Amino acid sequence: MHNAESLAAAIDHTLLKAEATEKQILRLAAEAIRWRFAAVCINPRWVKLASRELAKRQREIISPARGAVDNLRTVVVCACVGFPLGASTTAIKAAEAAQCVADGAMEIDMVVALGPLLMGDEAQVQRDIRAVVRAAQRENPGVKIKVILETAILTPRQIALGCRAAWQAQAHYVKTSTGFHPAGGATLAGVALLKKRSHGLRVKAAGGIRDLATAQAMLAAGADRLGCSASVAIMREAAALAL
Repeated sequence: MHNAESLAAAIDHTLLKAEATEKQILRLAAEAIRWRFAAVCINPRWVKLASRELAKRQREIISPARGAVDNLRTVVVCACVGFPLGASTTAIKAAEAAQCVADGAMEIDMVVALGPLLMGDEAQVQRDIRAVVRAAQRENPGVKIKVILETAILTPRQIALGCRAAWQAQAHYVKTSTGFHPAGGATLAGVALLKKRSHGLRVKAAGGIRDLATAQAMLAAGADRLGCSASVAIMREAAALAL
């Protein structure tokens, strides 16, 4: 069971709706600072704005007048690439990733090339991931790459192939879902299988995590990170239990 602080540190506070506005992105950043989430997870259009807003708010917390805050963890920007279909060309995904990192993203969640993955074309899947990893890390070697596999539509064998390709391409995480596919999002069985097949990569669960019980269960199943749009509600539930 994770306490409120460690739970917050595992959450990517997410807003990926096409109709997201500047006001909503600014609120997302403010909430991420308030609760000390790991990241804000957004579409590329908003990366520069969110990066500036997070930097400004974190400078205000660590100011000469107030002194340094002990153990302050930096909230970073996570940008989604090839989202939500994964069907862009590899060159477009790589360019999109590079632009996001140039704009301030420190993490990239890329959607795998689903057609080649379903066909069993491991070499093509691996090339697609590696191109994004290399493009992002040319801009900033510290950037982390998460590979979204869309596990709800995959067989265990296809999940194993996707994990192996992500590992060989030197990604850092494998992730269950976009949260946009009609087949559904994260399941406990899907998370456990990713953990088993991940070759030591970290695991992110996303899609349908809307309450504290589900969040805790996903972490217990092996998730290292959670993608949640209901992050604040989850944290309020955790805070209420701690009273």
